[in-house]
Amino acid sequence: MTEPSPTLPAWAFVAIALVLLSQSTFLFLDARKRGSRAWLWGIWGLIHFPLPLVVYWIVVRTSWFRKKHR
Repeated sequence: MTEPSPTLPAWAFVAIALVLLSQSTFLFLDARKRGSRAWLWGIWGLIHFPLPLVVYWIVVRTSWFRKKHR
C-alpha cells in the first residue's frame, strides 16, 4: 500500500493566492509610480514570496543602492 500524499486545505490555497496577488499588485503599482519596470516586478511578485519584495526594497526603494551604482 502506498501512503496518501499530504495535501493543503482549500483555505491555504486561497491564503497563498491572496498573498501573492497583493504582493504583485503592490510591486506593480509602486514600480510604475517610480518608473522602474513595473511589469517585471509585478510578474515576478506573482511567482513566489517574499524574495521579490526584499529585492525590490533593496534595488528600487533604498537610496544607498542608487547612490553607490550611479
